[in-house]
Amino acid sequence: MPDSDRRRDFEEYARAAQGRLYRTAYLLCGNAENARDLVQTTLARLFQYWRRAQAADCLDGYARTVLTRVYLAERRRGLRDLLHHSRQDPVVAGPQPDLRVTLLAALAELPPRARAMVVLRYWEDQSVSAVAHQLRCSESTVKSQCSRSLARLREQLGDAHAYAAEVPSR
Repeated sequence: MPDSDRRRDFEEYARAAQGRLYRTAYLLCGNAENARDLVQTTLARLFQYWRRAQAADCLDGYARTVLTRVYLAERRRGLRDLLHHSRQDPVVAGPQPDLRVTLLAALAELPPRARAMVVLRYWEDQSVSAVAHQLRCSESTVKSQCSRSLARLREQLGDAHAYAAEVPSR
C-alpha cells in the first residue's frame, strides 16, 4: 500500500476516533488541556506504528490501549505532575452538586493506575480480561483494584449519588 493511502487511512481514522479518545483521556486526566495533549500523543504514536495498528483485530481497542499506556507512562515519569506544583483541593460542591463534577473530582483522588482501571472497566465497559491485557497485569489485580477504588469512590462521594435520582421541582 502506498504511503499516501496509509496516510489517508490514518487521517480518516484519527478524525473518526478523536472524540472517543478525548472522552476517555478526559476521564483519565481530569482536565481538557491534558486530555488534548494525551490524545495528540496517542495519535502520534498510532501514526508512528500505523501498519501494526491496522493489523490489530480491533483498531479502537488498540488505540485505547495506546492511550492508557501513554497516560500511565507519563504519570510514572511525573510529566503531568510538573504542571501541578501543588495539589489542589477537590471541588467543593454546593447543596445540589453537579454529579459529573463531583465524580471527576473523586476520580482525581485515585492513583493513576487505579483510575485507569475504573475508567476502562466501568466507563468504557470493558471486560476484566481486556483491562488486564491493556494494563499488563493479572485479572485478579484488576478485580481487587477496581473493588478498592469503587469503595474509595463511594466513601468520597457519600450521598452525592442521591442527587442523580432527584427530579428538579418546577
